[in-house]
Amino acid sequence: MTYYFYLARCSDNSLYCGSCKDLQKREEAHNEGKGAKYTRSRRPIHFAYHETFTTLSDALKRESEVKKWSKVKKERLAQEKHSSKD
Repeated sequence: MTYYFYLARCSDNSLYCGSCKDLQKREEAHNEGKGAKYTRSRRPIHFAYHETFTTLSDALKRESEVKKWSKVKKERLAQEKHSSKD
């Protein structure tokens, strides 16, 4: 199975970090107001960046790491091409 770490660009131009099993379903959930509380008032969102992992644990570790970064550093990451980390 494949797992993902992602950066979502919110309507207020902020970035939200998350992880999931299905990018399309997760983006739909965020935009239907069924995602994270943070994104509910910042819809619509779109994924600006993602990485793939072979375990949920690795995706969650990456999410935790990036959440601690400054907005500037997250923005640099969002400008990179989508990548694979598995």
